Amino acid sequence: MKYYLDEDLSPKIAEILRKHHIDATCAHDIGMLQATDREQLERAASEGRCLITRNRNDFIRLTIQFFNEHRPHTGVLIIPHTLPGDNFSLIANATIKHHSKHSKDTLESYTVDFLES
Repeated sequence: MKYYLDEDLSPKIAEILRKHHIDATCAHDIGMLQATDREQLERAASEGRCLITRNRNDFIRLTIQFFNEHRPHTGVLIIPHTLPGDNFSLIANATIKHHSKHSKDTLESYTVDFLES
């Protein structure tokens, strides 16, 4: 599974994931700061990446819209607020654990999953 981290997450998390040989990029790396949530999800889907975010409500709403519009969607992984946003290694380790549990290359289209804290 490949990942795209929303701009609400530190690029340090993507760096940690890459050190563990996980294909991860982030909005910070590719100049997508201040892009809309829709543009972030479109970018992730265009690259076949699962979008990781803390922005639960907006991306659940967008997932429903993408489904209704038959737009490409490669899954969203929500990081709960029980994982502190400034604890990069904790978020990265939880993502690595999630990654190891999922043997498929990607989440099912339109899947919204929640990272375990």
